[in-house]
Amino acid sequence: MSSSTSEATDTTTAGGRGERGDGVFDRPVDVTRPLTDAIAEAESLVASAGFVESEQDLAEGYDYLAGSIAAIVQLVRSRQKSHPNFITSTGPATKMGLDNPDTLYYHADVEPDGTYIVRGHRGTTVDLSFQVLAGEYTPSAVPGGDDAFDDRRVPIDADGDFEITFGPPIDGTRDDYFVLAEGASMLAVREVYGDWTQRKGTISIERVDTVGSAPPEPDLARVVRRYATAGKMLTSRINTWFNFPKWFYLDEPVNTFTPPRLTPGGLATQYSSVGHYRLADNEAMVITVPKSDAPYQGFQLGSMWYISLDYVNHQTSLNSAQAQVDPDGMIRMVVSRRDPGVANWIETTGRVTGIMQFRWQRTDHPIPPEGGPTAQVIDIDDVGAHLPYASHNSIDAAGWADRIAARQRAFAERMLG
Repeated sequence: MSSSTSEATDTTTAGGRGERGDGVFDRPVDVTRPLTDAIAEAESLVASAGFVESEQDLAEGYDYLAGSIAAIVQLVRSRQKSHPNFITSTGPATKMGLDNPDTLYYHADVEPDGTYIVRGHRGTTVDLSFQVLAGEYTPSAVPGGDDAFDDRRVPIDADGDFEITFGPPIDGTRDDYFVLAEGASMLAVREVYGDWTQRKGTISIERVDTVGSAPPEPDLARVVRRYATAGKMLTSRINTWFNFPKWFYLDEPVNTFTPPRLTPGGLATQYSSVGHYRLADNEAMVITVPKSDAPYQGFQLGSMWYISLDYVNHQTSLNSAQAQVDPDGMIRMVVSRRDPGVANWIETTGRVTGIMQFRWQRTDHPIPPEGGPTAQVIDIDDVGAHLPYASHNSIDAAGWADRIAARQRAFAERMLG
């Protein structure tokens, strides 16, 4: 954070006041400065990003910044430790952290000495998981995923309803009680779709010692502090996700994938295989991967800003429920800028470079190297020769429009359902 931002934060947090007016209280000065200074710093980071190669890259960076500002402002205004609620962690307009197109993300603030009841109804989605985070993602650290589990550990009744408790250590054990680790600060929930026509469930949280009461109304000092907090969170968010590709992707050879591995800082039952691509206009990448027996297996492209591409109006992701599977049990996808005329085309939406990621979730066993993807870069005009079931994979313009329409409709229902 720049020195100017720090100075503004210190002055504002300390309750810097202007001259007394006609009212009975002093009015603070430069209230918004910590946030506006942080926005200016973040803008400089975007403008100077080394991976920007085109106007499209830069436009996306500024749009990503706008979404980050919106997310942070909403977050600091809605977070409430004494009376927590689940709020959306990231979404289509507030993307971050290579958000999975198949996942709804929620989180609530918790404290390790608090006791929280989480109630819900299990929908028809393929996975519902919980993760207690101690600390946050930062430019130099990734929260551990030890306190992570899916709904197979949650007692769910015959009607699909559940009630579980998170809190301090207790005597004995209960299958509906989960201990908050020392330093616990957040409960994250992920609900994952296979077929996008599945229905999400419901979820709520209440703190036992405050339910039935009202939180205090925000006073002037608290509102002032929110701007300082928002500034710190914005620069931390931008810096953090700038570093993730460097940590986990860009050291790998281009146009290749890592063997499947447990996802760093993620869920205990999630494996991932990652890479980054660079493709010319006349090139295509043929990716071959076995259809897994894992309940969830998904692939997506991301931009160099470490966010998902437009997955609603373009097919920039596919999971094993959406993808066409060849008769030999393999899923073959073609990543390219130009349309190769195949059902499993993954669109780069005009980008030359980007991030690639596979995820396997709710696994009962490790994903072996032979269960991971292989990739081959070829001339796009030779795609048919590299697909052993080329006629099985072909699709015309009308069929492609139907696929995109299905994504758009299912997404619209998912966000409102």
